[in-house]
Amino acid sequence: MPSTFIYLGILLLVICIWFILFKRPVYEAILVSFIILLTVTGTWKNVLNYIESGLTTSLIYSMIAFVAMSVILSKTKIIDGSVEIILSLLGRIPGGAGYAAVVASSFMGALSGSGPGNVMATGSITIPTMKRSGFPAELAANIESNASYLGNMIPPSSNIVAALGAFTALYPNANMTAGKFWIILWGVSAWFILEKLIMVFLFCKYYKIKPIPKEERPVLKEVFRKHWQGLLLPIIILLPFVFDYFFKDTFFTERLGATGAKYFSSSLLLFVAGIASLYAILIVKDKKSVTPHKIATMFANSIKSIAPAIGVCIIGYMISAMFADLNVAGDMEHFIISMKFSKFGMVMFISTLTCFLGMVIPGSSLVVIFGPVFISTLASVGVNPVLAAAMLPCICGVMCGITPPLALGLYAGMTLAESDFDKTVKNDLWWVFAHFVLEVIVLMGLLPIFGM
Repeated sequence: MPSTFIYLGILLLVICIWFILFKRPVYEAILVSFIILLTVTGTWKNVLNYIESGLTTSLIYSMIAFVAMSVILSKTKIIDGSVEIILSLLGRIPGGAGYAAVVASSFMGALSGSGPGNVMATGSITIPTMKRSGFPAELAANIESNASYLGNMIPPSSNIVAALGAFTALYPNANMTAGKFWIILWGVSAWFILEKLIMVFLFCKYYKIKPIPKEERPVLKEVFRKHWQGLLLPIIILLPFVFDYFFKDTFFTERLGATGAKYFSSSLLLFVAGIASLYAILIVKDKKSVTPHKIATMFANSIKSIAPAIGVCIIGYMISAMFADLNVAGDMEHFIISMKFSKFGMVMFISTLTCFLGMVIPGSSLVVIFGPVFISTLASVGVNPVLAAAMLPCICGVMCGITPPLALGLYAGMTLAESDFDKTVKNDLWWVFAHFVLEVIVLMGLLPIFGM
């Protein structure tokens, strides 16, 4: 057995014992596995280099910026008004509450950057509305959790920052800008949003779901008048990347030069989050809730949710640096390629592998630690490496939130819906299966992707 699988086995075993058996936080499990791997591999002498690598990875600061933005958007309730507008538009059609949940939760999940957090925030509105429309509790829980976790693959999710980092590590001269990568991610995400909408349609037909009762639907005119400013947030976040994609080689390169245009593209990940946060603070109705003291308190109260997410990524980069020293990625790539999979076989193998790894390892850590391996092995059988990179947040970041036992989004939705555990898990398997099938179809290149 190649040593790479021994190291991977140790990583998985420690995480399973620490997280599932001892029920300790994920970041602790990742840290303990890192310490044990240092001991087993005899690489303690390089530990400071690994720590430096984890702390100096520029993408970490982009992740922090977007996580900070998500705190402000969540705590100021800016996204709640947008959810009400979507409900008022879609609630009048049969099963409208379910369609609204998919649209609102996938969109808000991208902005909030937290799958379980988005389930609890958006789901507190959509799940009760779905249940009152006739959705079974277990179905309402799964619609909300599956849609919320789509946010992990829709820009500006921090998982996407890690995926871009994995691609540029392999192809540093590919001239892949953040703007171009985001456009491709939106093209990929559109298919998965459509798939969730089709699933809602089929379940609505099966359960004969009705529209939201008129007396319970938000009145569009009223909610739009109150919350229209919040609808500009996506434009503020996305417009710079659209400009970068369409005008990088003309407008920006002509004025800033090739080097200036390149660094302008990379800096977008940092300043867009700040601008969006400032805009959210400016449009809040209650200005007393966003004083400097209140904002400081807001972050202080959120530190328990912010620190673990960032910590997992930093430790993940540390493990990635150690694995680079040990050539784990290279050994794994060589072993997988030696299996002589066909293109379809490789796509099935990687999709299945990430599905099972996601049951015990957070998606962000999977992308950081194994992203380059997944990209290179898929590329070796003819999968477009850009498409492979764009699918990393999907096969890693989304699957980990909807596949038991690590399905944190599922448990959050189950709590809000007060649904039966067995019924919810059985219903969830339909969603996992549909998601998996679409993963394979997209990676096989059978669907057109905007931006590619």
